[in-house]
Amino acid sequence: MRGAVGAGAERMRSLAVDFPNQLREGFRLGRDADARLPRQSTAAVVAGMGGSAIAADLVRGVTDAETALLLSIGRGPTIPRGAGRSSVAILTSYSGNTWETLAAYDAAHRQGATRIVMTSGGVLAERAERDGLPLVVLPPGLPPRAALGYMLGGLLGVLDTYFPESNENRVERVATHLAERQAEYGSPRGAPAALAKKVGPRVPQFYGDVAFAALARRWATQVEENAKRLAHFDAFPELLHNAIVAWDAMPKAEARRWAVVALEGATLDPSTSTGMAHLGRLLIRRGVVAERVIFRSDDRLEALLDGVSFGDHFSLHLAELGEVDPYGIDAIVRLKAAVAKR
Repeated sequence: MRGAVGAGAERMRSLAVDFPNQLREGFRLGRDADARLPRQSTAAVVAGMGGSAIAADLVRGVTDAETALLLSIGRGPTIPRGAGRSSVAILTSYSGNTWETLAAYDAAHRQGATRIVMTSGGVLAERAERDGLPLVVLPPGLPPRAALGYMLGGLLGVLDTYFPESNENRVERVATHLAERQAEYGSPRGAPAALAKKVGPRVPQFYGDVAFAALARRWATQVEENAKRLAHFDAFPELLHNAIVAWDAMPKAEARRWAVVALEGATLDPSTSTGMAHLGRLLIRRGVVAERVIFRSDDRLEALLDGVSFGDHFSLHLAELGEVDPYGIDAIVRLKAAVAKR
């Protein structure tokens, strides 16, 4: 068993280290696709589940601030009714067999949206080829959560012309910086490993401000799949209007079971910063382990992707501490088999 755990951990670690290369290649594939998108459109929806949807969440953190594109994310078998002939629908499924995305593919057709597909193969690729749609083909054979770089880079490439200027040089610069951090992030003496030891066996709660909400979600889902532990996420300043009440009322014996990790960028709205500091003091008084991780780049894209890389390695360090295999996701395999029989 220990050998299997070690092999799985080594495989997942190598994929985490490859994230910068995936980002470069995904962007190239997205840019090279014959997308034929209606550039007059200012609305797009990305339909996908899991890592596909999180890739879109992260890209939205950049498009909202830098473009006129209204990007929405659909996590399910439908797309918004308003996504019609003047909208773009990007159907994403790494495997190409995600039933929700296949259903959304049909829904987008019925509503008349311009469709583009991003996948490594499967039924989704077959349908796109049959229907003559723009198709971004990603390298196959990876756990979907470990293909985030391809999907995120691919989305940036597909949407590149919506930005005031191309992101080609920007993606290269960010990927280079991320590659330089991989040795430290994977090291048992690096910052992600140190954070994993502080969190220890506690239930982690990841908080980010509005710009980092998608990053908090990514951290939670990576802990759940890699470390096989429940995790939660929430966003500032919304949580200061509700979750803070629960923390304030929590008995100290219960509070010691939790760890809160705040994910922050280089700049915060002053009111949000004040609220976060207030919550931090409350958590410490209650006995909650409270940590801050700050990604200081002035480039929003780099800060988000640095956070992704840090969090992926953090989840693998947690898996190592728990002596679990981060590679396998047997519960999802069983679920897919059950759905296929219906």
